Amino acid sequence: MNIKTNSLSQASEGIKNPALNQNIQNLSGIDFFNKLLPNLISLSFIIGAIIFISIIIIGAIQWIISGGDKAGVESAKGKITNAIFGLIILFSLFAIIYLVENFFGIKLIELGINFLE
Repeated sequence: MNIKTNSLSQASEGIKNPALNQNIQNLSGIDFFNKLLPNLISLSFIIGAIIFISIIIIGAIQWIISGGDKAGVESAKGKITNAIFGLIILFSLFAIIYLVENFFGIKLIELGINFLE
């Protein structure tokens, strides 16, 4: 009898993943999504900036190492140019997210989807 009442009390509390942090375990699906998506957006911007810096550094080192070799300099210029285009795309995405936030009144960086409840 005691086993049934214990399992019923656990079922009323909901299913929790013990591998997750205590703050995340108690969140509903929508609340978890509200925390996850802004963090993923921020993380993708950080990863994009790190990749940009890495490619710029690699291109600069390649330019220095080329020692005036025309093919090496052109390859290095191509890497630096592609890195700058990538940074422009990253800033464009940030501007688009900012415009969407202001135009529609939603916060993608601080996501709040309370109308789904």
